[in-house]
Amino acid sequence: MRRSSFSKIVAVGVLLALSACATAPSHINNVCAVFDQNDGWFDNWQSAAERTQQKYGIPVPVLMATVRKESGFKSNARPPRTKLLGFIPWKHVSSATGFSQALDGTWSQYQRETGNWAARRTKFADAVDFVGWYHSKTAETYGVARNDTYNLYLAYYLGWTAYGRGNRGDAGVQGYARATDKMARDYDAQLRQCGG
Repeated sequence: MRRSSFSKIVAVGVLLALSACATAPSHINNVCAVFDQNDGWFDNWQSAAERTQQKYGIPVPVLMATVRKESGFKSNARPPRTKLLGFIPWKHVSSATGFSQALDGTWSQYQRETGNWAARRTKFADAVDFVGWYHSKTAETYGVARNDTYNLYLAYYLGWTAYGRGNRGDAGVQGYARATDKMARDYDAQLRQCGG
């Protein structure tokens, strides 16, 4: 009798943990709320972001602002589809997918260089580690400060080749980078208040 009850409790706990993993946070402009909504035993976003900061030296607010701008914290985020004949949904405009919106080729490079072959773009801990890895390589290669959200995001959005050639994007891309920089500053202030 007791075993049956315990099994049911464990099953319900596992289901709750899995459902929490599948749900995007509802207050994405408040990093404290984002962390509060994803603080499970198996999928703790704050712990994952802090581990990434320790590993690569990229501050948690920069990491979280990048993920927020790229996917809105949706694990299944994809770019829009093109239209065939102007109205039939067709292929996605790029291979970007998941929390980090990493492209296939860059994700493969990340897996090769880190040895993290089991990493998935739909798993937050893997995605935030990818963002830290990418920003760290930008910092090392182009001399960008690890807390310079604006330039780190420009390199992330445009890619290393374009950024290395001096391409800084159009006004729209620069606007995205400014918005990401502001979000990182907001997240930093929020973390000080919520004890992160």
